[in-house]
Amino acid sequence: MSRVLQFGSRLGGNSSHLADGFESEVKSYSTLWLFFIGLVTLYTSYDSLKAPLRFIWHCFLRPLGRSHNQQDRLDQFYKGQAEIYDSTRHGLLRGRRTMLQLAAAHMRERKSDRPLVWVDIGGGTGWNIETMNAYMPIQQFDAIYLVDLCDPLLHIARKRFAAKGWTNIHVVHADACTFQLPGWPAHGGVLPGSVSLVTLSYSLSMIPPYHRLLDRVDRMLDPAHGLVGVVDFYSSRTCGGLHEESIGGMGKVVGWLGHWFWQMWFDLDHVDLSPGRRDYLQYKFGTVKILNGRNGMFLPWFIQIPYYVWLGCSRSVNVSAALEAFETESGNSVGNYSPKSVASTRGLKRVTSVVRLGGIGDGGSGSEKVDTQSEQVVPPSSAFHYHSQTPWRLPYYTHAVHKEFRTFIYAFTWEDPMEDMKHLELTKDSSILCISSAGDNALHYAIAAGPRRIHCVDMNPCQGHLVELKLAAIRTLSHATFFDMFGSGKLSDFRALLDSELSPWLSSAAYQFWKNNHNAFEKSFYRRGYSGWALRVTKWVLSLGGVLEDAKRMCNVDTIEEQDRIWREKLRPVLLSNWFVKLVLNNPAFLWNALGVPLAQRRAFLNEGGCYEFARDTMDPIAKTALLKDGAYHYLLCLLGHYTPSSCPAYLTREGFDKLRENNFERLESFRLHTESITNVLRGMQPGQLTHAVIMDHLDWFDPGAAEVEDEVVQLKRVLLPGGTVFWRSAAKKPWYCEVFERNGFALTPVGVRTGPERAIDRVNMYASFWKGVRVE
Repeated sequence: MSRVLQFGSRLGGNSSHLADGFESEVKSYSTLWLFFIGLVTLYTSYDSLKAPLRFIWHCFLRPLGRSHNQQDRLDQFYKGQAEIYDSTRHGLLRGRRTMLQLAAAHMRERKSDRPLVWVDIGGGTGWNIETMNAYMPIQQFDAIYLVDLCDPLLHIARKRFAAKGWTNIHVVHADACTFQLPGWPAHGGVLPGSVSLVTLSYSLSMIPPYHRLLDRVDRMLDPAHGLVGVVDFYSSRTCGGLHEESIGGMGKVVGWLGHWFWQMWFDLDHVDLSPGRRDYLQYKFGTVKILNGRNGMFLPWFIQIPYYVWLGCSRSVNVSAALEAFETESGNSVGNYSPKSVASTRGLKRVTSVVRLGGIGDGGSGSEKVDTQSEQVVPPSSAFHYHSQTPWRLPYYTHAVHKEFRTFIYAFTWEDPMEDMKHLELTKDSSILCISSAGDNALHYAIAAGPRRIHCVDMNPCQGHLVELKLAAIRTLSHATFFDMFGSGKLSDFRALLDSELSPWLSSAAYQFWKNNHNAFEKSFYRRGYSGWALRVTKWVLSLGGVLEDAKRMCNVDTIEEQDRIWREKLRPVLLSNWFVKLVLNNPAFLWNALGVPLAQRRAFLNEGGCYEFARDTMDPIAKTALLKDGAYHYLLCLLGHYTPSSCPAYLTREGFDKLRENNFERLESFRLHTESITNVLRGMQPGQLTHAVIMDHLDWFDPGAAEVEDEVVQLKRVLLPGGTVFWRSAAKKPWYCEVFERNGFALTPVGVRTGPERAIDRVNMYASFWKGVRVE
């Protein structure tokens, strides 16, 4: 027995040695195979790795050696990587396509009759010019000049243009501050106003004498129609005040760590990110568009390189149309740094500075006077003034209250404009003030009556951005595309259309907002914004209640009787259930964030009954008032999440769309969009400037006795013509501020007051009352 055990133990020992040997051989073979697979992978991927490895070597590892001047340094740096420059900079140099698309779109709209000349300074390999061909054919330019100091990069450009067969492109190997073009004066002079477009793509930060460069660009630029496009890295800690912030755009400020790190990092490559370059650029020229971005090509959650896209024009461009619209018509002078205001010069001509030597107050006799047109030592006006296409949006500075709104509250307008038009009595000579909201009702007024002026007012800048987008889309898009955008709420190529078609008709502020929200039309536009929460919650509740298909069917029936039956039997038990009313409709957070109902307005209707009664009186009459399928579009949108061609606001119909575009878009020119309180807007207007005002439910937002209501009513009386009318809606049947209107000389008439769940006062029926006030002489 012991021998057997001894034999077994030896056998076990030998098997252990055998296993160890086998495992060792397997590891050796595995290592060999892994090494072989690695060699094969490296060999097959060498072509894809070659460019990045060359980039790393030339940018970070290869010693440059001595250089006598900037040209030598550039040639040494780029000589070994010129052929791979474009392929290795695609992710790093963001914003170049955006800058080119903006430049092309704005040049098309400016329609200059002068020769079209483009100078691309620091254009290197010619990538900008080749890419521009997709946005504006190169053949449309009379001449294009690529100016660069680096010969290895220009060698690539010459080959590129030769392959394309373009003969109107001229490669200029010269310094940006001294280059000469045909017909220019000798010895570094320029031919004033001879260039239509100047672009600097990641080159301004690499040219040391930037003051001299930008002064030269200003002299060569066409003062009436010329454009300057810049895209570059930057680093900025402050905006320097409200005016500079409005020009510099949202998201400009870089955190302390990023500001310090990126300046130090780029300085190693002789790239200067000090804020002086961008500040001087925005001082020397008028800003048309600005976009501040962050490049997250490496670890986007941690590393974000700040860059900006900027489009500008000469400060000598004629801004009299903007001044007329902003100051004379609308009483708004924000952002205007003209030496004289419009109020002091009726001709609205550009004012040049007058320098008087020996004048009063300098101790001289006053006999020596020299009048000279000199550089105006004043800041540039706001970007709104240089936005020459339309004066729709009035200038505003960003204040603390604006920052409370992350996005628009209303993606659509709740009030029924058809009911408004029954009582407004608008004519072509009317001048009306209304709350912007989503612009639906203002556009309805423009279609139905074409009043001379429509002032849209909203404290939320994002509501103004939305109205601007609708006006720009009507101006530039086809009806089919427009309906996809605001009818169906989906437009897959919105991002491309924003740059190439819409941007010239948007203010810089609106463009920045929509560029940052370019995905708004990817799925369902109307389920975005604060009001989008209401639509999302409605869909969720209907699905949970098992009546989502019934809701869709309700939007497609042909009779009021069938529509009302579906409401009573299917949707009503869900939407007016106790749990839904208590948890959702009576929830102050939901009322504000989804429906835009503040606490003061909530108290107004609760003082006259409970939340259930208000919801019942609102929704019960709707189904038996008008067909959702054929015009009662407010609730159709809530149930479906989109409009249909047969049930949509007037501006989305083909007839309404064509009406807004007729006579060279005459009806669109009536719009003025204010980003202010109603009271402040009224203060800037002249007595008798308005014939009508529609202030919706906005006075419900104030608590009883609020001094702001008294101020607004006083201003309404001053600005409205005798006999002029003001309309409002309220969640209360008899709002407390009716007494304020009567005390200030208005004769009031209740246009409609809800009396229960039997009858609706309009197709929306969201408010308990609708009022008209007439300014008594």
